[in-house]
Amino acid sequence: MFLPLFLKNCRFSLSAHLTLNSQVCRRAGHPAKKAHSVSCPLSCHRTTHFVHFRATPRAAPPVSFRSNGRTPCFQISPKTTLPLHPGPVLAQRGQLFHTSAPVRALPAPLVWLLLKPLQKITAIILGRSIRKWWVALPANRRQLMRELVRQRRWHLAAGAGVAMVIVALLLLTHLDESPITGRTRLLVFSRENFMELAELTSEAYMEDFSELLVPVTDPRHQVVERVVQHLAQRNKDIPEVSEVSWSIHVVQSPNINAFVLPNGKVFIFTGMLDAVADVHQLTIVLGHEMAHALLGHSAEQASLSHVVDLLSLILLTAIWAVCPRDSLALLGQWVQGKLSQLMFSRPFSRKLEAEADQVGLQLAAKACADVRAGPVFWQQMEIRDQLTGEPTFPEWLSTHPSHRNRFAQLDRLIPQALELRESCVCPALPPMDPRVVFSQSVHLLLENAKRQEREGPEGARKPRLPHSPVSLSTGLCAALPTQTALLPYPNVDQKTNNPVPSVASALVVTASVPAPAEGEGPHPVVQSIS
Repeated sequence: MFLPLFLKNCRFSLSAHLTLNSQVCRRAGHPAKKAHSVSCPLSCHRTTHFVHFRATPRAAPPVSFRSNGRTPCFQISPKTTLPLHPGPVLAQRGQLFHTSAPVRALPAPLVWLLLKPLQKITAIILGRSIRKWWVALPANRRQLMRELVRQRRWHLAAGAGVAMVIVALLLLTHLDESPITGRTRLLVFSRENFMELAELTSEAYMEDFSELLVPVTDPRHQVVERVVQHLAQRNKDIPEVSEVSWSIHVVQSPNINAFVLPNGKVFIFTGMLDAVADVHQLTIVLGHEMAHALLGHSAEQASLSHVVDLLSLILLTAIWAVCPRDSLALLGQWVQGKLSQLMFSRPFSRKLEAEADQVGLQLAAKACADVRAGPVFWQQMEIRDQLTGEPTFPEWLSTHPSHRNRFAQLDRLIPQALELRESCVCPALPPMDPRVVFSQSVHLLLENAKRQEREGPEGARKPRLPHSPVSLSTGLCAALPTQTALLPYPNVDQKTNNPVPSVASALVVTASVPAPAEGEGPHPVVQSIS
């Protein structure tokens, strides 16, 4: 009677190719018939149970199972193939059991996210139970326990050492090499797991932003799509780029934000489009976000967080076991969580952001963008925060490097990026460096503000922020010509003559702007290209 109950409580699919090669049920002493079926009568005193497997009305002859509790017997058809059909029907004594297709398991990172609060609750309950057990012990039993621990301290130390070795071996077996950079990293969750999780995440984002998505006919969407496709085309020699189908979604929101999921879903807010000054900065920003996706930073960060959380469960249990009161234990848990963030999570996140800045600059250089505009963007962001009164926090409290440090890092990488850009057979850049123009513009802006402060509102013209954001619907769209061009690809066969949208021509055609004269306002750095 176990088989019907098992079939009733389980979902399964039946697929078999059965061929009659020998006699069945030799114990009963009945030779197999040469017909299309084999019957197996059994002589027994117990009631025979009968289960009949039926696939579809057009399927091959059925498969029968009989048992008297001791000897099973199958009744099959020779050389019969049972096709796989979801939802076969099982019958036993006139009752029908319907099965369904197997359900796909949830991605491992999602399961971990769901179980993460349960792990902490378990550690808290365990630590609190140990504390109550210790408090309830008589004084003499506590002394005996202390003596026992002191006598076996070397055994306990050896056990802890063995546990540490096992953990180290487990971590070593999950080391991986990062693409492009070749950096060794810990990767507990695979890229395939995060691809499945990215599909679920993208569906959730599409549902949340369903009423805020900019239409595909909007010029802002078209600009972003052409830039992303151009980045992907010029970097298709990288497998992580060419294997992904990139899709663009522009969200109507003032937030200065953009992100790319591992499955190639690009989400950029209109606030970010208002923050960039030209198409070069837009290319560098999108290259940074695409670098996060192709480097698998989400899987890497989740892997480190998973390991740190599992190890911190031991400390969390000890906190709740040692602290005499629940209030002190809660305070200790809060301190432990903050220390974990400051020592592991946030420094690691800043490291990944710096790596994405480096790789994103390389992607933009291969796309023939003016990489010198990258440091200027972060200078703009710093000035914008100062003008809008955004609160600034120390870098060690943030998950991202400060604007000034990102500017300094990108500025150091500019010579290398220019060499890579030149090796990709890109058009020459204008001689005027955007960084120099921006620095002179800021200097004039400050001088104008000081003069206005000394002489009053009439003493100087109204200051304006250099690199004031241009409208994506006018400036950037006008800077993107509609014709196509034949551009050679780096690191691939130079004989390939696939037409590439000439976004690159717009990315490199920047008008030379002379330095503003003394007393004049700053000139715009980038002009629209017709």
